[in-house]
Formats: sequence, C-alpha cells, structure tokens
Amino acid sequence: MIERLGRQMTILVTGATGTVGRHVVEQLNTKGVTVRALSRNPEKANLPEGVEVVAGDLTKPESLRYALEGINGLYLILSSDQGDSLQTEPRMIGMAKEAGVQRIVVLMDYEGNPVENAVRDSGMEWTLLKPVEFMGNVLDDWQASIREGGVVRSPFANARSARVHEADIAAAAVAALTEEGHAGQSYILTGPEVKSRAEVVQQIADAIGRDIEFVELSEEEARQEWREQGYEEGDIDFFIEMGKNPPEIGHTVVPTVEQVTGKPARTFAQWLEENKQYFL
Repeated sequence: MIERLGRQMTILVTGATGTVGRHVVEQLNTKGVTVRALSRNPEKANLPEGVEVVAGDLTKPESLRYALEGINGLYLILSSDQGDSLQTEPRMIGMAKEAGVQRIVVLMDYEGNPVENAVRDSGMEWTLLKPVEFMGNVLDDWQASIREGGVVRSPFANARSARVHEADIAAAAVAALTEEGHAGQSYILTGPEVKSRAEVVQQIADAIGRDIEFVELSEEEARQEWREQGYEEGDIDFFIEMGKNPPEIGHTVVPTVEQVTGKPARTFAQWLEENKQYFL
C-alpha cells in the first residue's frame, strides 16, 4: 500500500497511547508513514515527534469526523487498555468508508463483536487481529504485589498461556496496513512458547534476582478478591471459566506472527528484558 499510495499515505491509529497502540505508532513512524494518533487526552500522549495527535473518543463516533479526514488506513481497537469493551459503534465503520479509508486493521477483543460484521461487510480492505493473552498483562496483574511484597496471589497456578508480545501484535498490524496480501484475513496471534502462571512468576523472579512467593488461591478466594476489586459477578464467572477451561487456542502456539511479519515471535524472556525494571 505504501508503494501504491506513496508518501501521501496517512494512517489513523486509535488507542495510540495503549500498550499495543504505542508500538503501532512508533513502527509506522519508523517506516516513514504519516501517522495521526487518536487520544482522549492529546496533551498527555507523549508520542514521537512528527506524529499528529488529535482528540477523539471511540464511544462517541461524532467526535471522530476530523480525525478521519484525509485518512487512507485505519488501525481500530475494540477494547481498552484494561481489556473491557469500549462499545465501539458499528456506524464508525460507515463513517470511515465515507471518509475515504481504504484499508482497516481491527484489534479484536472477542468473537462476535458487532463491529466485526460491519468491517467484513464494509467493502474496505480489512484484516482482523485476534491475539491471545498479552505478555504485558503480568504488569497489570502482579506488578504491585511483586514490588511491595514479593508475592503473587492467583488461582490456577498451572493454567497455561501462549502469551504474545505487544510489539508483535503491532508488527502484524503495521504489515497488514502497509503491505499487500493481508486483505480479508483473520489472524490469531500467539507467542512462541507456552508457560503456566507459576512458570511465568518464576521467570520474573529469576530476571529480577528476587524470590517471589506464589500463593495459589482457591476458586472462592479468587472470587472474593475480584469482588473486592469491584468486578461484576458475570465478569468473575468468566475469569473462573477461563482459568478452569481455557480455550485451546489460548495455550497453543501458532506461527502467524512470523508468517505475517517475517520475524520470529518475541519470547517472554525478551519482554522481561525490556520491562523487568517495573517489578523492582
């Protein structure tokens, strides 16, 4: 697409300050693509020089009209940094098409999102990205307890996951946005290895040179902790089900990252080398 559209190519990146979005912005910027970054708080975005940062809210499509002006490609997220649904409205897809967007890459949060059908029926060149668990989730889940007490409290110590590096998700998005051959594809993205929660905690301990105690919670103990954290019962039931009966793809390595990007998927050891300071 870069070849076809030349230097006039401009891509709108939604979720630009998120864990994947920042990588998408940086990688596109490095390739010389003109990037417009969407943020609810542009003044706090702290993105690379030369990136145009604009205000907008995915839950309010009318706020995106300016952001979509003059855009050729769109990177669209359907979940927030915390993984909850943003309730992105399907009509945004129609707005993107009307604005002249030719290619769209969507980071999916779950199967069956109504936006997915709108994307598939849009007539634009679309690619869906469906990553398994992010490597960075360990920061959200365990950073505080490791730093403050050298402990991880979690159910399902042996639950296994093929966690994927956020930079690899971004690399797949950038390839789909800037190269040919990805239109109409739905890509499941995993890392190159499968590890249990207990194994991940031990790897973090080895990386930071400190002992970390893994306290395995019972199902009821986990439920109570999640209640105290403010989660709804439906969400808690989902967490328990995913821990007890995770979908096979969540703990099955697939080679999609390397097939799409031309580079091997990053390991958790690589992620740790980049992020271990946050646990110290």
